[in-house]
Amino acid sequence: MKKTLTKSVKAARKKPGGSNVGKYSSKEKFAGPAGGAPPGSYPLTDDGKKDIARGKAAIKLSGNAPNPQGIKNAAIREYPSLGKKSKSKKKK
Repeated sequence: MKKTLTKSVKAARKKPGGSNVGKYSSKEKFAGPAGGAPPGSYPLTDDGKKDIARGKAAIKLSGNAPNPQGIKNAAIREYPSLGKKSKSKKKK
């Protein structure tokens, strides 16, 4: 059965970074508003539970938002380990 979208969700989906608005449950925590994207975009949790894969996906897809750095910052606040840079090995 196909879910009927409201006018506000249809309008939000047309905005930059809002293509998946309305797809996720209201229990989710979202990074979209931090990056200028519509509320309900760039989920950081899965059904209200922490899921680092969602944080990684939000960072990866943040280029589609009006302010990608806002999405990245929100994901790093939720999952601090995503903000740590890995140390590269020096060539000998």
